[in-house]
Amino acid sequence: MALALRNLFSLRRLLVNSTCSRAHLSGFKSNLSLDKLYPSSRLDIATIPKPPESKDGKFSGYIPMDKIEVNYSRSSGPGGQNVNCVSTKAEIRFHLATADWIPEQVRAKLAEKLKNQLSKDGYFIIKSDRTRSQHLNLADGLDKLRNIIYTVAQSLVVPEVSPETLERLRKQRERAARERLREKRVHSMTKQGRQAPTLDS
Repeated sequence: MALALRNLFSLRRLLVNSTCSRAHLSGFKSNLSLDKLYPSSRLDIATIPKPPESKDGKFSGYIPMDKIEVNYSRSSGPGGQNVNCVSTKAEIRFHLATADWIPEQVRAKLAEKLKNQLSKDGYFIIKSDRTRSQHLNLADGLDKLRNIIYTVAQSLVVPEVSPETLERLRKQRERAARERLREKRVHSMTKQGRQAPTLDS
């Protein structure tokens, strides 16, 4: 009985393999194949894609994992005995002066803004113990770092002002100056009206 079942499974495997190989050789593709379900995705998962480059001095959002140090330690706060057993707190650190994956202008602004948060060796450290998962805490720390860099990069962008906006602002300033002078005149006349009349000789 066992031999008959083994032969049956072998025959079934042989039929499935031959059918799949014939379909592959004939060029048949199912409507549920990956390239039809996800036409714009990269189906080659064997090669590592190139990281996006920063253009025009802007931060692309890509943080290379080989350029930062990640350490895990035991987390604080509630969590029962699991806190004492599992190292879930994520600590991300990198040397700010040599972080060539951040554009130079953004790096200089970061060094100026975060000078009180840098270590003596010039390392910037971000910690996250928001959840009880190493991966989620690492993702949260990377997200914090990305938000800090984006905020500093946005502060460097000077918005362009159109001529119409400049003209509107000039008219507002002139109107405000005229209103201020009118209020000063009214105030002066009010004070003059309060004075006692003088007798002319």
